[in-house]
Amino acid sequence: MKRLAIYCGSATPADPAFVEAARQVGHDLAKRGIGIVYGGGRLGLMGAVADAALEAGGEVIGVIPEALVSAEVAHRGCTQLHIVQTMHQRKAMFTDLSDGFVTLPGGVGTMDELWEAISWAQLGYHAKPVGLFNMNGFYDPLIAFYRQMVEVGFIRHGHADILIHASELDILLDRMASYQPHEPIFAMKSTQL
Repeated sequence: MKRLAIYCGSATPADPAFVEAARQVGHDLAKRGIGIVYGGGRLGLMGAVADAALEAGGEVIGVIPEALVSAEVAHRGCTQLHIVQTMHQRKAMFTDLSDGFVTLPGGVGTMDELWEAISWAQLGYHAKPVGLFNMNGFYDPLIAFYRQMVEVGFIRHGHADILIHASELDILLDRMASYQPHEPIFAMKSTQL
């Protein structure tokens, strides 16, 4: 994995441990020689990841919609900053430029990006690992909900392992590096649909 798309919040949570953990992710990825593709913002966890990666000499590629540039939230220190028109273009560029996805804590936008990455893997639009960094147990309820969707049958058992999660970055990256793509839904025989 040469580059990873990082999905995370643009807000700064009250607990500084989230910001420090995000900074550690940016630093550790840069030290591993893994470039970051992210939302291009300078605020919140986004800014913390980008700043730490840049400080450690890493590659940081921002992809940001023009409306957010106009709102002055763009990180002007990125290695590259791509300005796009829409959120759809932004997410497509994340996929094009990265070898996988890592989701840190965040809000609605972060969840939108995570679920789209999983959905696109199920459908075969990409065959890249989708990682969830469960820092401080933040995603425990979401992981349980994902398991429930599998158990009930809304996610095929063959796709249950698309979401890769761990509470330690090294373990998460190792699991992502050994990811074997799943058979996409549209390639299955019609009797399995």
